[in-house]
Amino acid sequence: MSTVSTAVATTWRVDSTHSLAEFAVRHLMISTVKGRFTEVTGTLIGDDTDPENSSIELTIPVLGIDTREPQRDAHLRSTDFFEAERYPEIHFRSTRIARAGKGQFTVTGDLTIRGTTKPVALTVESGGRGKDPWGGERIGFSTATTINRKDFGLHWNQALEAGGVVVGNEVKISVELELVRSSD
Repeated sequence: MSTVSTAVATTWRVDSTHSLAEFAVRHLMISTVKGRFTEVTGTLIGDDTDPENSSIELTIPVLGIDTREPQRDAHLRSTDFFEAERYPEIHFRSTRIARAGKGQFTVTGDLTIRGTTKPVALTVESGGRGKDPWGGERIGFSTATTINRKDFGLHWNQALEAGGVVVGNEVKISVELELVRSSD
């Protein structure tokens, strides 16, 4: 795990109202269904002199899932998928951050969904850093990855009469983060 020198460490908090986690998965093998989670929280401990010594943790409440179809959202919260009552949150915790080009990073970490933790690699792009109109300082990042939902215990499916299945296994995930520099 990365360690951050306290002399240069800066704490950044995710601004949930300006951050978003989305996913996309094949449906009936002919189209893609997209959804989002209505809240993302977390903290970035940033090393201003060496970003590779930084770390980030994110939490996404499963109850906030939104696919624009209440019946499908309820099914996704059920024991067939996320089992939200038993596993109410998705977690990500970085284990390594490496530069991958100007303003780009590879962030490796542990993703926990439905009580199962697996390593994932995220391609992260910096959106920049600046002052907001209220005197605060903000930074932004975009990231994307693809996971196999079965790796995290999301096995439910139905076979189609014509072949194939109702839900694809590959899930594309994208996250947009805006973080505010903490004053504490």
